[in-house]
Amino acid sequence: MRRMKKLASILLCLLLVVSMLAACKKEEKNEATDSPNATQAPAEESKENETPAKEEQIELTLGIWPEETLTAEIELHKQYVEEFEKTHPNVKVVPAYYKYAVDTFVPKAEAGTLPVIFETWYTDTQKLINGGFVADITDELEKRGWIDEINPSIKELMSKDGRVYGIPRDGYALGLMLNVELFEQAGLVDSEGLPIYPKTWDELAQTAKTIKDKTGAAGLCLLAMDNAGGWHFSNIAWNFGATLTLVDENGKYIANLDTPEAIEAMEFVKSLKWEYDVLTADPTVENWGTGFTQLGTGGAAMYMAANDAVNQPTYNNGLPVDKLALVPMPAGPRGDQYSLSGGTPYMFSKDATPEQISAALDYLVLMGKGPVLNEDGIRANNQYCVDNGIPVIPRFPAWASEELKAAEDALVAEYSNVDMRLYNDYFNILKKPGNLRQEEPGATQEMYAQLTNVLQAVVTDKNADVAALMKQANENYQRILDTTVNNQ
Repeated sequence: MRRMKKLASILLCLLLVVSMLAACKKEEKNEATDSPNATQAPAEESKENETPAKEEQIELTLGIWPEETLTAEIELHKQYVEEFEKTHPNVKVVPAYYKYAVDTFVPKAEAGTLPVIFETWYTDTQKLINGGFVADITDELEKRGWIDEINPSIKELMSKDGRVYGIPRDGYALGLMLNVELFEQAGLVDSEGLPIYPKTWDELAQTAKTIKDKTGAAGLCLLAMDNAGGWHFSNIAWNFGATLTLVDENGKYIANLDTPEAIEAMEFVKSLKWEYDVLTADPTVENWGTGFTQLGTGGAAMYMAANDAVNQPTYNNGLPVDKLALVPMPAGPRGDQYSLSGGTPYMFSKDATPEQISAALDYLVLMGKGPVLNEDGIRANNQYCVDNGIPVIPRFPAWASEELKAAEDALVAEYSNVDMRLYNDYFNILKKPGNLRQEEPGATQEMYAQLTNVLQAVVTDKNADVAALMKQANENYQRILDTTVNNQ
């Protein structure tokens, strides 16, 4: 019994010791972690010892990356990427060249394989917006203060219900590109060596014939392969007095392809083939790219093109930088003289995140393409042009800021590598009120396709009935309008 009492006493003592130790441990814990006055330093020390959270990595696929044949331009973009990554270490830039095409775009968009940023056509921006294929970038543009910097007429093309879905890469206006070497060989230069270019379409036919007779080269490269043929023809038709699409009082589009003026313009094109014989061997295989090849390699002396593509006949096709001229579109028989005006917008995949869109816009600023003056980016691009035999000429304004345009023009003058007398008449005509004309509204690309069908017929069949062909094209186009845009 005494032994049991002794054992109980020992156990009780042990319990008291354990309780005291537990109490002491709890008190130490309170002193270390619970007291407001005692926890600040240890807590900061703990944070200092933590590994900083890694910034989320962003993949930026650039559909605006140059195609693989443009090796010098790729090297320029590699320099951009190197600079970009210094300020955007969490962004992985992935080259993803994509040339917009109607037949490839929708499948890529629906499959979610579009690059974050890509270029398209102003004629198709509303289709892409209405189809839900592109991202709304309004909030990001507002943060940057870019909304009001976009040329208002261009912004309208990329907007719906007050929201904006793209920004301009640049603008363009069609003119007539000349291979000055062929003009020299044909004796069509003045006392100062400047080309004597045609001021009217009738003069163009005569000039083209002189060049063909004296050099053997085609006087003009006319496109009749794809929609670009109808695109170019629309500018010819305007200068003959035509308007190709009308809008009624209810806002419905009306095809207007078979007016006397439009038929007269197509008859003129037919004459270039069968009366003057001044076109390349087969216009039905000539597209936008081959036209520059013909011009740059001496296959043709004249080609309808714009200021944003002076690299094509020169750097891409070997024409010396001082042997390219860009002059106004010829006037029509009644004095009409328009320059088709458009441009290339940047748009963004519907699957792009806000972070990816923001990174893409930052990349554009680095390139000197945004409404923010980036002298380094512009200088790098101008030097690239000088180094690669590309004319350094003024950019067609896509942004509203006159101050930005003046600064860019000053940098162009600093790097100028051409005689601007080969370009001045072109830029001066664009300033003439009413000269610039936006592409026809409606289903514009489908209209171009119908006109190209007629072009193909008139350059392959000497007996083609132009009036009948234009009437059929008009009926076809009206059906397209009624089943697409007019039923929305």
